Amino acid sequence: MRLKDKVAIITGAASGIGKATAKLFAEHGAKVVVADIDKHGGNQTVHNIKENGNEAIFIHTDVTIKMQTKQMVAQTVNTYAKLDILFNNAGIAMRLPVAELPEADWHRCLDVNLTGVFLCAKAAIPAMQRNSGGSIINMSSIYGIVGADVRAAYVASKGAVTNLTRGMALDYAQDNIRVNCICPGFVETPLVAGVIKTPEEYQQLADKHPMRRLAQPEEIAYGALYLASDESAFVTGIALPIDGGYTAG
Repeated sequence: MRLKDKVAIITGAASGIGKATAKLFAEHGAKVVVADIDKHGGNQTVHNIKENGNEAIFIHTDVTIKMQTKQMVAQTVNTYAKLDILFNNAGIAMRLPVAELPEADWHRCLDVNLTGVFLCAKAAIPAMQRNSGGSIINMSSIYGIVGADVRAAYVASKGAVTNLTRGMALDYAQDNIRVNCICPGFVETPLVAGVIKTPEEYQQLADKHPMRRLAQPEEIAYGALYLASDESAFVTGIALPIDGGYTAG
């Protein structure tokens, strides 16, 4: 019960890493707020948590809309009286180089992956300050540490998330608000499945990692659990790779 009596918001929790993390946090005693634009998937995550005897609610949230992020935090505090943990997990991916990338796609990718982190944190920080501290975990990527081809908007957004994490950690350390980010390699999620068309493509992607496989969502969730828990009480401002050795080379 590493999160006993803590209250956690997880964005993008309708599927993939977010869903795995929501279930894991709940198993470790947290009251979980599942936030997503996907009502069906979000409610399914809540159902899965409750059928195991744990506590969760769903809040429909578009992280790119300021009012919805404020309402997300307000409803969380109204329901559970406090906020301890924010996992900014919601994100999208795009595969185009700069010259071929429509401006609308550029803005959409940065709006979700970067501005969404900013808006959710902006809404959550005052609640954490009133609660004498908290943990914010941002979802970055291996491409928040190293570059990649044909992913201009994505690598820009994730590089910015990594450095935003460092800045926020410095700004709020004296408030006992820890801010860290996770940098996963490729993970077996619906997002990744959508770009893999053949077994050969899967293996090519797996072979980019020295461990020669993709991660499972639960393996990323355990990293988030550590950063959310009091076990990481002296950890702030880090970018934690969970990548099967991808960035080691």
